[in-house]
Amino acid sequence: MADEQNRSAMDWVVDCAVYVAGRRMGGQFDYAQALEIARAGEGFVWLGLHDPTPANIIEVAEVYGLDELTAEHALSPDHRPAVERSEEVTVIVLRTTRYVDHPELTETSEVVETGAVVVFIGPQFVITVRHGAPGALGPVRSDLEARPQRLALGPWAVAHAVCDRVVDAYTAVAAAVETDIDAVEESVFARYAGAGGRVSHIYQLKRELVEFKRAVAPLQRHFGALLEDRTLLSKEIRRYFRDVYNNLLRTVERITAFDDLLNSILQARLAQVTVDQNNDMRKIAGWAAIFAVQTFIAGIYGMNFTFMPELGWRYGYPGVMLVMIVTAVVMYRGFRRNNWL
Repeated sequence: MADEQNRSAMDWVVDCAVYVAGRRMGGQFDYAQALEIARAGEGFVWLGLHDPTPANIIEVAEVYGLDELTAEHALSPDHRPAVERSEEVTVIVLRTTRYVDHPELTETSEVVETGAVVVFIGPQFVITVRHGAPGALGPVRSDLEARPQRLALGPWAVAHAVCDRVVDAYTAVAAAVETDIDAVEESVFARYAGAGGRVSHIYQLKRELVEFKRAVAPLQRHFGALLEDRTLLSKEIRRYFRDVYNNLLRTVERITAFDDLLNSILQARLAQVTVDQNNDMRKIAGWAAIFAVQTFIAGIYGMNFTFMPELGWRYGYPGVMLVMIVTAVVMYRGFRRNNWL
């Protein structure tokens, strides 16, 4: 039973470290020991969790003094992006994103995969809780540990680094999605639209873009409010967050432009479908008119009347056939000249 508990701890606790003056203390600690060491000195704890269970979150919340409402943010990966403050603890909920490579866009292609990262920032700790595959924070920790002067700024330096990495991922995903949109646009406006020009493919890309927009756009308002709070962030940290906020604004603007462009592409493709259907109907109508004349002539001579025009004429049959052929050719050339056939 003890081995099972240890194995479980290794599964959901990614890393737990104490940082003093920007330097990581040697040794390994569990999250309770780490918090005691941080409170005894002038450092802080960075506890990293991945896909913890509700029981795991309750354990951590009890040790770190998180109330029930605050801890709830870490229980579900489906929370909307938000920045909330509860007494001395600030919670930042981020939606992580990752572009999914695909050989070609189909009506079932997954373009953007999303996850979640929840950051709890307290006076002497920062807890990062990650749900899903996107948004691995190992590189963030390694990068910060290589810059002790940044880590010396405290838990908010970690929060900034996490937010910066997530927003950078937004930028990378936006660039990849733009490539897909360009390919769809090219196929739609090509002379012969390929599979990428199908309405279902465009709609699938639009649906994936909506998911991406839901992950990114709400942060704009919350980050703006965070920067306006002069009591929460130091001047140095605010400067770093402002840079993240500016990058976020540019990404939101790109996503909004993508949405408008996809709407235009979709409308253009629907217009093309309507035009193609009208062309098909004109062709059908043209051929129907040609065969209607032949059917009319054949119908007249198929009647069982005694007195019929040219009924006793030796060349009546070839004559009627010639009239039918000439009529069909004349009508065909007329329809071709008017682009009906």
